[in-house]
Amino acid sequence: MELVASEGPLFAEVDMGADSSAATVRATVVQASTIFYDTPATLDKAERLLAEAAGYGSQLVVFPEAFVGGYPRGSNFGISIGNRTLKGKEEFRKYHASAIDVPGPEVERLAGMAGKYKVYLVMGVIERDGYTLYCTVLFFDSQGRYLGKHRKLMPTGLERIIWGFGDGSTIPVFETPIGKIGAAICWENRMPLLRTAMYAKGIEIYCAPTADSRDVWQASVTHIALEGGCFVLSANQFCRRKDYPPPPDYVFTGTEEDLNPESVVCAGGSVIISPSGTVLAGPNYDGEALITADLDLGEIARAKFDFDVVGHYSRPEVLSLIVRDHPATPVTFTSAPLKPEGPHK
Repeated sequence: MELVASEGPLFAEVDMGADSSAATVRATVVQASTIFYDTPATLDKAERLLAEAAGYGSQLVVFPEAFVGGYPRGSNFGISIGNRTLKGKEEFRKYHASAIDVPGPEVERLAGMAGKYKVYLVMGVIERDGYTLYCTVLFFDSQGRYLGKHRKLMPTGLERIIWGFGDGSTIPVFETPIGKIGAAICWENRMPLLRTAMYAKGIEIYCAPTADSRDVWQASVTHIALEGGCFVLSANQFCRRKDYPPPPDYVFTGTEEDLNPESVVCAGGSVIISPSGTVLAGPNYDGEALITADLDLGEIARAKFDFDVVGHYSRPEVLSLIVRDHPATPVTFTSAPLKPEGPHK
């Protein structure tokens, strides 16, 4: 199927001719920009897009990396080796204020949206845990229940100055009536051992929110579909310079002088790929869009017949993987919580 225009409704008609003997799931990846530093407005935009996707019969909707909270493209937060500027610290304060607590009121609102429109929702957010931020994906079912989260294990490059690192306790794959759903974010999709852990959990619909709009990203997600025998749904933002605050409030370091308000700073490339490596929809580099396809779940068994990476094509006596899936906490208190004292007599 294909997609939709950037003016007015983002409409996508779909007719994939799926095998009627197997379950079919209609899925949409959202290609749209955050409203930067304005989380309430971003949530309003998310609901509009979710309503449109549900109107086309989508059962699963996937949003880009850091859609709620924003991807701070071009910013260096005033960092150089051995120095952090006051302006950069203030920029981080504003970014921290745009992030969301999990759980929290924004999570409740997202859950309400999923229930209202009867869709499974996969949403990229910036999670605030005290004063540390995480690039996170949240999962919701079609009854409006929050299922859980995945925190990005390895931020890339300068992302490491603003985001903490996830651990093995948040690599979930959720078994749902529409398939087994999980996610990995952007370049952590290039980590073979993480992918293997997800394959071992039986992932069938592999969500890959990203910030990478380069052509080579298509090779990565196509390989994952073939390697894992799973559908890959990759959602990226489409952003112009005007979608970020203007200078001097926000500066694209090293490129600001070459940009005008209409300059494209992230070209999207959102795509849906089948377990056979066939591109079902996208990639789109034209603007904001809803990109939709019907997923014939029978394709998974047909692909696994050829190659099942953690099944008949594995050699555990030669190669194996151990995943430490417990929470990694910096401080552990061994004593039981003290009971509050009753009134003195």
